[in-house]
Amino acid sequence: MRRAKKKTTAEDEALGRSRGGFSSKIHAIVDALGNPMRFTLTPGQRSDCTQTELLLEPYKPAAVIADKAYDTKDIALLIESLGAQTVIPSRRNRLIIREIDTNLYKDRNKVERFFNRLKHYRRIATRYDKTAQNYLSFVYVASIRVLLL
Repeated sequence: MRRAKKKTTAEDEALGRSRGGFSSKIHAIVDALGNPMRFTLTPGQRSDCTQTELLLEPYKPAAVIADKAYDTKDIALLIESLGAQTVIPSRRNRLIIREIDTNLYKDRNKVERFFNRLKHYRRIATRYDKTAQNYLSFVYVASIRVLLL
C-alpha cells in the first residue's frame, strides 16, 4: 500500500512574496572579520527581526551590530541579557532615540560585503533550487568558498 506524498507548502520551502517577487531571505550572522558563522532561511515577506534569537542563541557577543530593521524592544532586551552592547540605530518613528557608537556601527558593512560576495554565485542570487534544504546547503558551500578565497 502506498502512502500519499506529503504536500509541501511554499512556507515550508521558505518561499514567499516580497517586492522583488517570489523569493527567500537569507539571514546571517558574521564575526568581527566578516566571516560567516550561522545562517537561517525564511520566506521573502518575513520580517528580519524574527530570526534574531535563533541566530544569536549559541553565542556570547561583545556587541551586536545591525540595521534599523532590528530595532525592536524585544531584541534590545535579548542583547542586554547576553551582556552585549546594542549597536542598532533607532527607527524614525521611535519615541526614545537610542545612542549608538557610530565608530562601531561602521563595521556593519562587513555583513553587507559578505552578502555581496555570496550573491556572486548565480545559484544563490536567483534561487534555482526548489527545496529550502538544497538552497541553504549551497549557501553553506558558497560561504565556505568565500572563506577560502
